[in-house]
Amino acid sequence: MASNDERTALLEPARRHVSPTVSRRLYVSHFLSTWNSRVFEFGAVLYLAAVFPGTLLPMSLYALVRGVSAIIFAPAVGWYIDTGNRLQVVRVSIVFQRLVVAASCAVFYILAIDTPLPSGVRAGLVAVVTLFACVEKPCSILNLVSVEKDWVIVVSQGNPEVLQVMNAQMRRIDLLCKLFGPLFIAMMDAYSSRVAIIVNFAMNAASIAVEYFAIARVYYEVPELQETKAKPRREISEEPEAQSSHNSRPIVSAIWQRLIDVIHKSAQDISLYLKHQAFLPSIAGAILYLTVLSFGGQMVTYLLSAGYSSLQVGIARTVGVVFEVLATWVAPWLIRRIGAIRAGLWMSSWQVTMLAAGVSVFWIFDMTSNSLIAASGLVGGTVLSRLGLRGFDLCVQLIVQEEVEAENRGVFSSVEAAWQSAFELLAYTSTIVFSRPEQFKWPSLISSIAVASASSAYAVFVYLRRGHLLHLEALTCFLRTEKGKQRDRERDVEQISVGSEM
Repeated sequence: MASNDERTALLEPARRHVSPTVSRRLYVSHFLSTWNSRVFEFGAVLYLAAVFPGTLLPMSLYALVRGVSAIIFAPAVGWYIDTGNRLQVVRVSIVFQRLVVAASCAVFYILAIDTPLPSGVRAGLVAVVTLFACVEKPCSILNLVSVEKDWVIVVSQGNPEVLQVMNAQMRRIDLLCKLFGPLFIAMMDAYSSRVAIIVNFAMNAASIAVEYFAIARVYYEVPELQETKAKPRREISEEPEAQSSHNSRPIVSAIWQRLIDVIHKSAQDISLYLKHQAFLPSIAGAILYLTVLSFGGQMVTYLLSAGYSSLQVGIARTVGVVFEVLATWVAPWLIRRIGAIRAGLWMSSWQVTMLAAGVSVFWIFDMTSNSLIAASGLVGGTVLSRLGLRGFDLCVQLIVQEEVEAENRGVFSSVEAAWQSAFELLAYTSTIVFSRPEQFKWPSLISSIAVASASSAYAVFVYLRRGHLLHLEALTCFLRTEKGKQRDRERDVEQISVGSEM
């Protein structure tokens, strides 16, 4: 009778690849979630711009509060991912996100119709959609972190090659939704804001059932997803004491104690993140969110003021996304050749080099008042840097997935998402301080410094992990070998010449 080890060895080849049905359903659920999130995120900006033309204040406040909510609720999101049932976590994110998006679309439609409303009512409705955004954003992070940082790892069954393939495919889905989602809703909004809101509402409502049941099928077809997660030790030791103290205190004291517990839990999560061995690559990826060089609202506004047409901006943005999608093939190939850590260093160096070149051209020609050439240099550098950005992102994601323990994935990833939101808010702050188009060189410089800082942080991680950044010995041996080959070739040529003369 075969032993357990022998049976495991016989079964291992069958487990090396994920079932196409499972992966397809996971991709479908992720696509619908990402598509709806991207469409509504960009659509909300268009709706507010249509309702409040001539001012950026409502849109800025909406984006600011939405980003702050992601930071505030990050510990709760991480705790729920680490302690909750996997299927329940994702389903909660789907249902609540779809409900608040539907409600937001209803409010936006009320604002978009020509019915005259008092200014106080309009401000109140904007406050309502902003409040809904404070629910939508954490739910979006909950779904994204749970699927990309937990489900994918479990479904890949610990196979690095399968994990790389699934990471790349998930990233392609993200990038395609990033490109076509805003483009689609922008086309609808160009025809009519009301039509765009109705279409947004309809897509949101129609996809909830497909998402809900597709992710459930994945859950039930992968037994590992149904396993109970290990509970962090700090929660096990503190929970009975916290419960007993809550039961014995008055309501006000219990609320105060609960607030203290939340603050203490947040401090523990941040401490875990800062002390973790994957901190440096993670924070390097988060720092990259402090940028205005991403064909977002800030850069698009500057390009339009510099003389670019909407069509030219759209073409530049499309080319940039093409380079980002290309990175989903280049990065896995490079990882297979030299490993994720070294590949991340190469990708980061590429991004810094391209951005430095683009920003240098921008500054040189901006000082000569040739804004169109300056903007074109910035566009070129930004487009080329997207290859390094997304390649580096894939490398960091793989490192974090391999380094972070299963019971800490939710906490680590939610704190990481909070840092990303914080740096993104700093990017918005830079364009609030330097709000005029002729001042855009300063936000671009800040963005370049941030990218260089991220690359430096990752370089420190590489040095600490490998003890060096470059294989100097290998390079020296290579040069010596090349010199030796050159001498041999010269000697052969000399012998041939002598033989010919004789």
